[in-house]
Amino acid sequence: MMNRLVLSTLSAIALLAAAGCTTTEQRAGTGAVVGAGTGALVAAATGSSGRGIATGALIGGAAGALIGAATTPGMCRYRDAYGRIYEARC
Repeated sequence: MMNRLVLSTLSAIALLAAAGCTTTEQRAGTGAVVGAGTGALVAAATGSSGRGIATGALIGGAAGALIGAATTPGMCRYRDAYGRIYEARC
């Protein structure tokens, strides 16, 4: 039961990461996925119950999203309505 909850949470976060359209959103989404996975693994390794694993995944996901968004480079790539790609400040 708890494995399904953790897997569902990670899947939902992964879908949100894939939907990000800017570099900042993509980095935040990727950070959330990595953080949630790491948080769940650390909680499971320390012998936590299902609720502890879910809490670890939530805390790790939030921390990963914040770190991913904070480490975004200053320049982003954009595509205009005509399909041309250009770089500008994020």
